[in-house]
Amino acid sequence: MSAYLVLASIGALLALLIQGRVPPAVLFTGWAVGYVLFGVTEQQALLTSFSNPALITLLVLMLVSLALERSPLLDRVSDTLLKGRESMASLRLMGLTAFLSAFLNNTAVVGSLLGVISRQRYIPASRLLIPLSYASILGGVTTLVGTSTNLVVNSFVINAGLPPLGMFQFTMVGLPVALICILGLLFSARLLPQNRVQDQETPQSYFLEAQIMAESPLIGNSIEDNQLRSLNGLFLLEILRHDRLLSPVSPDEVLQQGDVLVFTGEVEKVQALQRFPGLQLFGNGVDRLLSSNLVEVVIANESELAKRTLREVDFRTLFNAGVVGIRRGRRRLTGQLGQIPLRVGDSLLLAVGPDFTDQRNIDSNFHVLSGTLQRPKLHKNQSLLAFCGFGVVIALAASGLVPLLNGLLVLLAALLVTRILTLSELRRRFPFELWLIIGSALTVAKALESSGGAQLVADAVRSVCNGYGVYGAFIGVFVITLILTEVVTNNAAAALVFPIGLSTASAFGADPMPFIMAVAFGASACFIIPFGYQTHLMVYSPGRYRMVDYLKTGLPVSLLYSAGVISLVPLMFPF
Repeated sequence: MSAYLVLASIGALLALLIQGRVPPAVLFTGWAVGYVLFGVTEQQALLTSFSNPALITLLVLMLVSLALERSPLLDRVSDTLLKGRESMASLRLMGLTAFLSAFLNNTAVVGSLLGVISRQRYIPASRLLIPLSYASILGGVTTLVGTSTNLVVNSFVINAGLPPLGMFQFTMVGLPVALICILGLLFSARLLPQNRVQDQETPQSYFLEAQIMAESPLIGNSIEDNQLRSLNGLFLLEILRHDRLLSPVSPDEVLQQGDVLVFTGEVEKVQALQRFPGLQLFGNGVDRLLSSNLVEVVIANESELAKRTLREVDFRTLFNAGVVGIRRGRRRLTGQLGQIPLRVGDSLLLAVGPDFTDQRNIDSNFHVLSGTLQRPKLHKNQSLLAFCGFGVVIALAASGLVPLLNGLLVLLAALLVTRILTLSELRRRFPFELWLIIGSALTVAKALESSGGAQLVADAVRSVCNGYGVYGAFIGVFVITLILTEVVTNNAAAALVFPIGLSTASAFGADPMPFIMAVAFGASACFIIPFGYQTHLMVYSPGRYRMVDYLKTGLPVSLLYSAGVISLVPLMFPF
């Protein structure tokens, strides 16, 4: 396959990634296998990619993080963090988040703090959650283990036969950039909406659906006769009848069998619907669960629910819970709840059964925001062992005494022996999709390089930057990575641009390190569009955000971040 055909196939891959209908894991795996079948790269290269030491390090690090994210530490410090003036509370929160994200997986950090911030009553969550997500990115870029992106780039570096990146090689650029951007966030965060604490459950937070069953005495009577207009806290918004939407609903409208009634209002008043015989809330048996806890959850990035409907997964059987309502940011979801493809970051209101907490798939699918359900926390001694062990591993790796992978494997074994982690938990939470994406992306990058496609793009970059020199080419690689990160995902952007950056450095006869850093920092520069980074999606619905909220807050941060990286990388890593 010629270099031009490989570039054309990469263009098709990029288009499909932007479209978002096919999961990235499926796309990258398909492309990697296709390149092997067409002889663009060898089978051995595919197998080697999946056993890349940096990739294995990332997987083990994420498994170790399962123990660290269950520590009660964050819950205990939340009161101290969020008291006082909003600006100081926000600064303390971002500082802690950035520090933790420098060493822990930033998804785990945001997931641990998400419920704490949503439940607190000092400051509106909408003023804190986007800064929380951004701070986790800014802290992550300061060390090798702070974000999966840096470890992914390190896997490409090792695959290219270059020396692996050091633990604090990113710090010289990442730390000053993080500090500048956090200070900038204090000002841009003032543009975020002020959803007051007491108004967090607004009248249109959720839209509830109830279907009229065949035996219901409501059939044949009007809305007014059935007293469906005088519900305490709930309002009948529309009726779905045989794929036809009736809105607004007239008080004289006569109800028919199979009608789906759509209510809006105060979700805690949903029990009011129980007094109507034959009116069943969506989900088998969900009406029997309403006497139990109402729990609000956010769909996690590794959830099996993403891109699937409630009916497809048989939600009631899978979780022993019924879905009472769904919310996506501040946008109303129309149509039948059971037929809406779910997304990472969607908020679900669940009516849960008594054994909901015993379900083993809760942690891997949801971040819990409210309700009495609490994830099992580590005991004090367990928490101390986990954090101290992790600190020792990082210190030994930073000093060069013990390789990071070796230390993490020993720590993982210790966590299993002490039963802080279990094998069943590792099986449930193993980041299989991430392993597929990165392993396949390494093969795609190898094909792009070996076919000559990367060199063609590098030559094009060189011709465009003619007159601007190697510095102009460096900026070009950074900007390309940044744009791809915003429209696809961080790991996909790193995979597609890394071989181009390496070939561009070779074309200019420059040291590859500045271009490697351009890809690493550019792949983490997702501040404007929420769909390119998983922590942004995690806070999207809990914060009741709109796209414009990310744009207003993130654009100044993105400009500061870019200016800092473009200025500091050439100083710390000369061409």
